[in-house]
Amino acid sequence: MVMQRHLRHVGKDCLVAFDANPYSVPARKVRPRQLVEIRSTKSQVMLHSTVPDAGGQTSLAVHPRAAGRGARIVDETHWDGLPTGAGRRVTTGDGLSSPRRSQAVEPETGPLQALLNQAAAANVEVGRRPLSVYDELTGTRPFTTSAPTKEAR
Repeated sequence: MVMQRHLRHVGKDCLVAFDANPYSVPARKVRPRQLVEIRSTKSQVMLHSTVPDAGGQTSLAVHPRAAGRGARIVDETHWDGLPTGAGRRVTTGDGLSSPRRSQAVEPETGPLQALLNQAAAANVEVGRRPLSVYDELTGTRPFTTSAPTKEAR
């Protein structure tokens, strides 16, 4: 029996990509970006942890090998007990930190000014001059919207 062995990282959705197909692993036994070993034969894909668990076992999951590319091989029980929503998560929610809230933006300044106020860019003095100065420097005429007449040609 010929067996291929590969190392892959677990995605945050508890899927491991192999041969252009994602295969699921139990969320409670892995963490995102964890390195797992894939052992594949012509008919099976076996996923193993690179570190044995407390019982000395490394096997995480066994799936039938997909015939082509683009198949999604998922055992729904691998997501048991996890929160559901727009996307699956690899944690059970223990100790999730709340996202940082941005500082309130003053309505008269707007979001751009609030961003600039947080950076040193707000302290830069910018010179103001009419656009005609740039026309003189580059030797170009100002752009006009009216089409030239036959007499001006």
